[in-house]
Order: sequence, then C-alpha cells, then structure tokens
Amino acid sequence: MKSEERIRVEIEGIVQGVGFRPFVYRLADRHSLAGWVRNSPRGVLLEVEGSKHALAAFCRALETEAPPLAVITAVRREPVPTAGGSGFAILESSSGVAKVQIAPDSDVCPDCLRELFDPADRRFRYPFINCTNCGPRYSIITGIPYDRPATTMAPFTMCPACRAEYEDPANRRFHAQPNACADCGPRLMLLDSRGNTVAGEPLDEAIRLLQAGKIIAVKGVGGYHLAVDACNEPAVAELRKRKLRDEKPFALMVPGLVEVAAIARADAVEQRLLLGTERPIVLLQKAMNNGRLAGGRQVSSQVAPANGYFGVMLPSTPLHHLLLKDNFTALVMTSGNISDEPIAYQDADALEKLAGIADYFLVHDREIHTRCDDSVLRVFRGNPLFLRRSRGYVPRSVTLPDAQQRVLAVGAELKGAICLTRGDRAFMSQHIGDLKNVATLRSLEKMVAHLEGILEITPDVIAHDLHPDYLSTSYAAGRSGLVMVPVQHHHAHMASCMAENCLDGEVIGVIYDGSGFGLDGTVWGGEFLLGNYRTFQRRGHFAAVPMPGGDAAVREPWRMALSHCYSAFGAEAFRLPLPFLATLADQDKRLLQRMLERGINSPPTSSCGRLFDAVAALIGIRSTVSYEGQAAIELEAMAENGVARWKYPYAIFARDQRLIVDVRIMFAALVQDLIDGESRHDMACRFHATLAAVTADVCEKIRKESGTGRVVLSGGVFQNKLLAEGVHDQLTRRGFQVFSHRLVPPNDGGLALGQAVIAGRSHICV
Repeated sequence: MKSEERIRVEIEGIVQGVGFRPFVYRLADRHSLAGWVRNSPRGVLLEVEGSKHALAAFCRALETEAPPLAVITAVRREPVPTAGGSGFAILESSSGVAKVQIAPDSDVCPDCLRELFDPADRRFRYPFINCTNCGPRYSIITGIPYDRPATTMAPFTMCPACRAEYEDPANRRFHAQPNACADCGPRLMLLDSRGNTVAGEPLDEAIRLLQAGKIIAVKGVGGYHLAVDACNEPAVAELRKRKLRDEKPFALMVPGLVEVAAIARADAVEQRLLLGTERPIVLLQKAMNNGRLAGGRQVSSQVAPANGYFGVMLPSTPLHHLLLKDNFTALVMTSGNISDEPIAYQDADALEKLAGIADYFLVHDREIHTRCDDSVLRVFRGNPLFLRRSRGYVPRSVTLPDAQQRVLAVGAELKGAICLTRGDRAFMSQHIGDLKNVATLRSLEKMVAHLEGILEITPDVIAHDLHPDYLSTSYAAGRSGLVMVPVQHHHAHMASCMAENCLDGEVIGVIYDGSGFGLDGTVWGGEFLLGNYRTFQRRGHFAAVPMPGGDAAVREPWRMALSHCYSAFGAEAFRLPLPFLATLADQDKRLLQRMLERGINSPPTSSCGRLFDAVAALIGIRSTVSYEGQAAIELEAMAENGVARWKYPYAIFARDQRLIVDVRIMFAALVQDLIDGESRHDMACRFHATLAAVTADVCEKIRKESGTGRVVLSGGVFQNKLLAEGVHDQLTRRGFQVFSHRLVPPNDGGLALGQAVIAGRSHICV
C-alpha cells in the first residue's frame, strides 16, 4: 500500500478574484489529490492528501504555475492528520480577521480578446467580457471577502449559460465575479450632453461621432476619459479649449505596438510595460517623424506641444479594444475631470461636470465603486519609474523591511495618495489628486474609509506632513483616537526610497523637489540628508534664494531667473540683456528690486525644482507655465539634443556645519553663454551635467565625514531621466551604492510610504 500524507497550505497575497481556487482544483485533480480549497481572511487556505511524491509536485506547481493575475507574498505549509476520502472540493469562503490582498483591475486576457472578435462566440463584441484571468477587480469591490454580492455586479443576475460557467471548476470563468454576457450583464448607452439617449447602436454611433471630430466622455473601469480622434487637429484643439488645458500633454491610446512604433520609440522594457495587464501610460520619446502615421495621417501637434515625449497606452478594457480596432490609429484619452479635481467616476457627477466639455457620453450601467485614474510610468535604467501609481497596480502591497504597528499616512498636498500598514506590508492608494480643494479632500476621505474597510486595518497612528496649512494635515487633526505624528517632507521622501528598497541603517538622502516645509520654517527642496527612519540631519543644501512674489514664482519661472541673477550680479542684474527682462516695465523692475532687497513677499527657498525653472526662463525656454513642472520638462527635452563639452563652475562651502551649494558663478557663466549666442540645447545639457557633478561632490564630502556610502535618490526632480542617469553614473563611478524608486513615485505620490514607516518606527502604541 502506498503511504498517504496530508498537508495544510495557507497562501497570502493577491490570490482572491484571480482564479486561484479553480487553479488549485485543477492542479489537485492533475496529481490525483483529495482535499479542499477556500478563500480565507488571509488569502487562500487548502488541504491536500495523497502520496509524498504527488504532494511535492503539487507544491512546486502551486507557485510556478500560479494564475497570471496572482501575486503570492507568503506560503505556509504544515502536516495535518490524514482524513481519507476522495475527490477535491471548492468550499465557501471563511470569515474572520482579513489579511487578504485585493487584485488590481486588469486588461483583457488573450482568451477573452479572441472571443471578443469571434463572430461565432456568444460574447462577440460584448464590451464587458472577462474571466478569472482578467477584468475589473479593485474598482468594483464594495467589501470582503471578494464574492459577487460584495461587488457592483451584485444587481446583475447571471443567465443559465453564465451561471453554468461560474459553477464549473474546470471553466476559466469559475467564480469570476464580474462574469456576464449580453443577455444578463451590463449594457452600453450613448447620451448627449443633456443626458438624453441617442438613437442607434451605442458603440457604432460613438465611433461614427469620434470620426466626425466630436468629443466623447467614455466610462472606463476606474472613471471617465475624454476621447477625441488624435489625428483631428481642430478636434484636439477644441478639447484643449473646453478643458482649459493650454499645453499639458494629452495621453494617447493606440491599438497595438505597430501603431506605437509609428509615432514613438519603445525599447523592449517599454514594450513589456505597454503590453502588461496593468496597461499604464508609458512616456515614450517621439519618433523622428513627429507622429506621422500610415496613410499620411499625423498625430495632432496639439497632443504634446513643446514636449519630446508622448504618453502612450494600449487599450485597457474590452470597450477600448472595440473602439479602436480597425477604426482609429490613435485616440486622445485624457482624464475626465475639470481643472484640479479628481477624475469623474459617478454617472450623474460626470454628466454635470463634463457637460461643457464632452459632446456625448458613452456610459454603461455597471457602477464604479472606487475611482482609479491611469498609472503613468517611464523607464529608468531598465526599470519602471512611476510618475503616478494608480490603476492596474493598486492596491498591491509594498514589502517593508520589518513588521510595524498599524499606521495611516495621508501624504502632503500635491499628487495625493495615502498609505496603510499592517505587519510588514504597506498598502498605497491610487493617485487621488492635488489636495487644494474640498472635492479632492472628500475623495481622500472616501479612499481612507474604503481601504480601511476592504483591508480591515484599524490604524493606531496617523502620519502627516509638517506643513500646518495642508488639507491633509487638517484631516489628520480631525481623526480622533489616533496618535498624530508630523513628518518632515524630505525625511519622508528619503524614507520612502529606503523602505521600497528594504534598507535599514544610515543613508545619504539626495532629495530634489519643488518645495517642502523645512524644520526652520523655510521652503526646502534641494537637500542632502544623513540619517535613517528615526532621525536625520540636514548635512547640505542649495543656497537659499528669494522667491519674489511667493507662489507666483512657481507659475512664472522668470521670477526665479531674476532672483538667481540678482544673487549673482546684485542690482546690475536688472540691466543685463536678458530676453525675459525685456518684457518688464521699468516700474515693475523697480518694484521687484525693492522686493528682493528687502525680502518683501519673497520667502527664501533651497528648491532644486525652482532652480530648474530659473535656468529654463533664463535661456528663453519658458517664462510662464500652465502646469506643474512644465519648465523643467521642456528644459530636459532641450538638453537631450545638446552636448556638454564642459561643466559650469560652482562652489561648495561649509556654514553652520552644513555644506552649501552656491550656484552664483554658474548663473554668471550661463548669462555669458547667452550673451555669446551659445546653443540653448548645449546650455541645457551642460546645466544637467553640472548638477550631476554637484550632487556627487556633495555626497563625497558627506561620505568622508560620516563613512556612509549608500545614497537614495528621491523627490519629484528625479522624474527627470537625464538628471537621474547623470547622478547615478557619477555616484556609482565613485563607488557609492545608489538606490532609486521602482515601486512608488519619487514625487509626492510616494511620500505617504515614507511617512508611514517613519511614524511606525517612531512611536510605540500602548
């Protein structure tokens, strides 16, 4: 007689709603094992019984052959007494304290895509086709465990054919909670801007209207997009006009890699990201033909003006595939919102707020429970670098260096995102938006409640930015019963990069961003920190210069150019032959000079972001901006076509036990190059190379004093690929270990992770 054994296996990670139980069922059947599997509060729990050899093969395949959407973070096995019997069963979900990780929304799998375009299939052209390997997850979940009643599919009763698939463990739609077809599932509708139903087949009419140059609000998985034919110049211009979006680039959605290759350069890593189930927007360098497509059509110059990149994504839902295939080579797909507000996701709200922008609305009757905007990435040294972490990636967890207490971190002001921790896991929310108005604050409040609910995390501590006037700080103050932990902005950036790289101990933090509230009450942003999760020292920074006009200097970079020139030349700066000065009246010059001399409405800043603004304005790239980071983005684009034959001079001196980077002589050299008629491309390139050299020199001095050779790079300025690569190369050549972001954005969208880990290490709850 063969010896029988039985084991219990508990699996944590993204293992619910991804076909894991039917996968286990088929695997057990393949190896002739008896037992059962069920969803549990921690993930998936199973018991299997059979020969030792069969159990070993089963356990190997459990991890190596897992479903495509599964992400296993922990597997625990233990022997249990044999129970006898035969056959394998899928049991009902158990209850208890939840530790499940919810799956993100996913693109259409190859099997469903084939069925979608197969005239013989019963789901031919059905815009909501899905199975356990694909489709909506996070955006439709209302509670846990992840079963159909706890999703927005609850109102749709499955027809007999769909029910049979749903109950068949051998079918790939077994317990696919969004399972439906045209007979029993969600349906499309086309509405005009007043909410009236438009006659005709909704999808066909929407395609016809887009081809005619109309703007259509399209309801996706996580919210509404505003869509228009990307090759229709007047239509794209009209969308800009209606959305009050002067120059910020629009995202493009194209059918496949063939169309991508026609308009942009995509290497193997970028192609893999485009084809991934997450379907992010990937920033790709424009092709030399500047967007010219087959048949003489060309992507409108209004899509990404004065920008060297297109933001490109592939279709992310069946509806998107149906809209594009054989109909369009590219559609603009930009977030459906009005300025500074979150993406619209509820039908009534979308009809009200987008009525002045969209001509028509392509909607459906499956509710979106949780809004989720598109993720945005670029590639840095062969790895993804998030600019916005959202749909497709949320709420996947980030593994922390150690287990810690439960913390809610609420970020800062820009690029809002929250973080919840449980044990050694951190759960980042999707991009919420800039917390500058009540609408975005309400979105944050809903997001906190939703994540606390579906993850069943009750925090003990709430972490927030030091800035007293941020809405996120006000929200933290309003949460009763939690220990409040204020976290300095740039310390949080440093800790964020440390945490995602599972670093402990002391590091040098190079933090370059636009602004952050400093310990001394001034605006920081070009920082060299030395420390760990608990403490830090400000060991260096860029010399502070005034921001004439305060926040106006962010919108008008010429003010920062003037400030740096004033620091370098004094009053003589106002008589320099600089293009931006020629636009100022004598009276304005006198007023600005008094402001700078006396520090009137001119708060000092060490910001590296404002330094980029100053250089961009000085060399004539951008004197005013219409969106955040515009001047720096266009300066980088200019630099990519330049040559840095030498570097600009700079000085580093010690003051009050800190290293100060003085760029006055650099600005004097920039002004001289401008007067001499040097190429703006070369000047921009030299500036980037100089800043990389400055960074390495300061880090070298800190290493000599501290003995620390590990450097983390964080802050929004490190979204600049040219600078990030230059800094990385300079540091590694000198023997530093350099760590960058890969799992969360370097900008303020990743800040909450750092806040959460700092707060988790700083306080012990009783």
